[in-house]
Amino acid sequence: MSPRTAAALRGGDRSLRDHLIATAERLIADRGVAGLTVRDIARAAGVADGVLYNHFADKEELLAHALHAHVRAAEERAGGPAPGPGTGTVGANLRAHLTRALALHAAVLPAFTGLLHQPRVLARFAELPSPAAGGSVRAELADYLRAEQRLGRVAPDARPDAVAALVVGVCHDLVLGHLLDPAAPAPAELPARTVDDLVVTLLRGIAPAPD
Repeated sequence: MSPRTAAALRGGDRSLRDHLIATAERLIADRGVAGLTVRDIARAAGVADGVLYNHFADKEELLAHALHAHVRAAEERAGGPAPGPGTGTVGANLRAHLTRALALHAAVLPAFTGLLHQPRVLARFAELPSPAAGGSVRAELADYLRAEQRLGRVAPDARPDAVAALVVGVCHDLVLGHLLDPAAPAPAELPARTVDDLVVTLLRGIAPAPD
């Protein structure tokens, strides 16, 4: 172990395995996954290349754990869970859910798109427990809407799973649109009116008002 790595571990409870995961997660956050090599991770961690294989079966296992840590870190930066049922207004809560979902997708989707040509990493990631405390964004929002239905604050014939799928679709469109065309607005740069319009559309739908 190099002096730099020893210093990074001294005085804490972090193991070398955790140090390698944290280093790989930082590299993913800084530069993405595409082209990330074992040598890159080892140099950033201050260890010899072969050390990684003392703690992980292969590079794919390390990247899966680093991606898992990346999603957890993104969730923490998003400021905790979205508002729960029965609090505030449904409109304000939908806006909070959508804003949070956009922030999470903007943080993690670039890493996942960089792994499309590495299915083994994605398969290893899928084997790990969900890194999100409330499950996926889609499941979390659908569960919230079902709870609001039980409270009578959402129409009984509303389709929570369909609404959640639409919200996730919007996140994918906005985040991937910016990745494919950097000139397109980033999710963080969207005017508040855009999010408000999406929430109003979700609340009101597109059917004409009854006579």
